[in-house]
Amino acid sequence: MRFGIDIAQQRMEFDEIVARARFVEELGFDGAWGFDHFVPMYGDGPGNCFEGMTTLAALAGATSTIRLGLLVTGVTYRHPSVLASEAVTVDHASHGRLELALGAAWYDAEHRQLGIDFPATGARFDRLEDALEIVSRLCTGEVVSYEGRTVSLDGARLLPRPVQRPHPPIWIGGSGRRRTLPLVARFADVWHTYGSPSQLASLSATLDGLAEEAGRSPGAILRASSLSLSEPLDEVARNAGAMAEAGIGYLVCGWPGEGRGRVEEFATTVMGQLAG
Repeated sequence: MRFGIDIAQQRMEFDEIVARARFVEELGFDGAWGFDHFVPMYGDGPGNCFEGMTTLAALAGATSTIRLGLLVTGVTYRHPSVLASEAVTVDHASHGRLELALGAAWYDAEHRQLGIDFPATGARFDRLEDALEIVSRLCTGEVVSYEGRTVSLDGARLLPRPVQRPHPPIWIGGSGRRRTLPLVARFADVWHTYGSPSQLASLSATLDGLAEEAGRSPGAILRASSLSLSEPLDEVARNAGAMAEAGIGYLVCGWPGEGRGRVEEFATTVMGQLAG
């Protein structure tokens, strides 16, 4: 089991974001995660919220071993070619520590407030499919022409190639059986979703079949979910163990309201038992 933690880059000063990333790096967490939003997602009222990809670029220079990602990057916020260039830049800045997670985006109010187009659900999934194709192909460093449903490329090329080959690990978030899981089966190195262990096991079995249909080994797709650290620690340990038994190999832990003491307690007990 690998463990990341959501450092939640909102409602704090940037120095605290850096301090959290360094703190969890010292504790041995595999990854530090943020979200891809421009307004706070938790709590009431206005507050600080730092942009995701530039936050990762800054953290790349402030840390040395922990992996960095956003859970997940919404494909409505950036042109796929721009996202590909940003991803390669962060991958180089971090010397190969980027996890590139993509999703179809969902927060319509934020789009409306900021004047960002928010297409219908089907069109957003078309955009996600195009983004996955474009990012994967542009990371080859070769000349790419591509006719997509929402975005097309004509003789496009991005250099340098990423440090991680063929590209940073691609995460896809979501659990929809009609559009999301087939895209996971085709493109993802890691699949992340939420649910009970039994729900995740059922979805994972569906993904196994879709991966085989796509000509991929189901074992090539790491299964990931999330974990709350705010319950009593023995309950947190049971929840993590149940996720492991359901085939989950990576858990993104929410930053707990109890603060750093709870994070450290979890790292030195539960994480130490299950990490591998």
